[in-house]
Amino acid sequence: MLRPTLADILRTLDVEQIGDDEFSAAQMDNPAHHIVGGHVAAQALMSASRTVASDRSPHSMHVYLLRAGDARRPVQFEVTRLRDGGVLSSRRVLARQDDQVLLEALASFTAPLDSFEHQQQMPDVPSPESLSSVQEQLSAYADDHRGHWVRPQPLDLRYVDPPPRLALDQPEASPRIRLWWRPAEPVPADPILNSCLLTYVSGTTLLETAMVVRRTTPLNAFSALIDHAVWFHRPADLTDWVLSDAVSPSGVHGRGLATATMYNRTGALVCTATQEIYFGRDRQE
Repeated sequence: MLRPTLADILRTLDVEQIGDDEFSAAQMDNPAHHIVGGHVAAQALMSASRTVASDRSPHSMHVYLLRAGDARRPVQFEVTRLRDGGVLSSRRVLARQDDQVLLEALASFTAPLDSFEHQQQMPDVPSPESLSSVQEQLSAYADDHRGHWVRPQPLDLRYVDPPPRLALDQPEASPRIRLWWRPAEPVPADPILNSCLLTYVSGTTLLETAMVVRRTTPLNAFSALIDHAVWFHRPADLTDWVLSDAVSPSGVHGRGLATATMYNRTGALVCTATQEIYFGRDRQE
């Protein structure tokens, strides 16, 4: 499986219970056979959710990705029930292949609670309908890397700011990428799946901001997601477009920091995500 579809993502997020608080999930293969960080993080969240009461939904997740793993083989998830309080439930998740830990995560879930609410305002950006698809934006590169830049994707992406390949050929690099996205096909209206898809999307798109600043793309530089955190504020309306407003505020010691806020088209703040990407040592000329 070299070009996963939305159906592939949904299928692999449906983790299989193999024991008491133990789960297994297939991965999505790629040419390097490396497990995708945002994908395995979403599987960890789904595993943790299977151990909490049905009225509780995720409100935050913090993940450390320790090893790349082998995407040709399934991953086992071990969930530890740390606490079940009156409102909050806490879980620890270890992801393993054989005796090697690939991921360690803490996930927290909450029951519904009426309280005071506030949020920052969604940025003023063009509507998704006024923007070209990413395949149209990158049509000049259609022959590069066997059509990699214009391949079908599980998400419909509409960039307000230039995507990495386009930014590479522009004189100035901006650390900000605003992007409209929505699933390429309808998805079930399930609150847990909603949070897992937000984890997947944030885990696979935020790194682009750090790449643009470094004047690189996913195809011409090594990179690895090393940690990822998501705070879930409200459900995303996945029947419509979601806006991701991402920025890379720092790059140091071979690492690039990226953070994003996501909004429904109505302006409701959906989630806040932060991650750090490892690029390794700069190559010496």
